[in-house]
Amino acid sequence: MPVRLSTSSVLVWPDASAVEQAIRKWAAGIASIRPEVVRIGYFGSYARGNWGPGSDVDLIVIVRDSEVPFDRRASGWDATDLPVPADILVYTLREWSGLPAEARFRQTLAKEAIWVFQARNEPERPFER
Repeated sequence: MPVRLSTSSVLVWPDASAVEQAIRKWAAGIASIRPEVVRIGYFGSYARGNWGPGSDVDLIVIVRDSEVPFDRRASGWDATDLPVPADILVYTLREWSGLPAEARFRQTLAKEAIWVFQARNEPERPFER
């Protein structure tokens, strides 16, 4: 969220480096308490470098498995410690590997996602099967 400068009434939106640092800290904390996490990254305007005041961060989390339906899964992930609003997508490994190669969303993620956490023994490239 925007912060007030100590000597001014001006509100300042956090810059990309502050947001990335907060994402990395959040990801490490989440991975330490949720062993099902395989990979965490972000995409969208912060990953592309064209963020601006009011931008949110788009997070992607890949988990080994989940019994929670995809459309309700993100509600179980608290990102309120991040300095900007966050949209979270949580995929299982099966869902992730099942994204068609020609799907625009998969191509976008392959090109711009910045991965900040990867569990041990997981492939370096997130779309490898």
